[in-house]
Amino acid sequence: MKIIPLQEGNYFVSNEKEFKLMDEFPQASGLKMAIQPFLIITQNDYILLDLGLRSDKNEVPLIQNLLKSHTILPEQITKVLVSHFHKDHIGGIGYFNEKDEFVQSFPNATIYMQSRELDFALEQKQSPSYDFDILNQFKLLPNIEMLDNDKGEITNEISYEVSAGHTPFHQVFWIKENEEITFYGADDLPQEAYLKLHVAYKTDYDGKCAMESRKKWEQEATQAHWKILLYHDMKKPVLEF
Repeated sequence: MKIIPLQEGNYFVSNEKEFKLMDEFPQASGLKMAIQPFLIITQNDYILLDLGLRSDKNEVPLIQNLLKSHTILPEQITKVLVSHFHKDHIGGIGYFNEKDEFVQSFPNATIYMQSRELDFALEQKQSPSYDFDILNQFKLLPNIEMLDNDKGEITNEISYEVSAGHTPFHQVFWIKENEEITFYGADDLPQEAYLKLHVAYKTDYDGKCAMESRKKWEQEATQAHWKILLYHDMKKPVLEF
């Protein structure tokens, strides 16, 4: 199994959920975080874990250029696993061309997402956490696989579970190959610091649930020697136990 962090950059995030690159706007303020989807290459699949931010303009999403920098073409991606629908996790799904037509980034991939999470996201009309231009495209894509259960297997290598901490139907994923186990906790475990401070964050839909999940995952990771992928950590994208 090969793990490639697709590091889009480090950002300041305002209360209005505006993302500004720290390198370009050093005087900005807000919560500091990285944005880094992950590519997992197994013997059977090229798997993307979340999709990064949308470009400010109608341009090819940054995640495509990051893949190409690793000599991976968008057409090679076989699976996309979506944790939830906040805009910093789904923007790379595609873009609108000069004719205002939506161009999908990964047409050969099957996109796995939690149907109840999408329904919830589409109801959040007043929330700046969502990009509805992009969000509304998801139900129109022909290569979507809706997940309806609280847990299950996508393949023998890939399993998922609804963790329901950061958002009501937020989901996490395990990818197993040979003796390796890689875990992606998305925004229920976005940074290493979340394991050092056992805190129920008020920014989560159910902070206590997320906190208790992290305790359980840390114990399991220690016992089974997981690799944990950290979507928002600015220093350590992969944590090895």
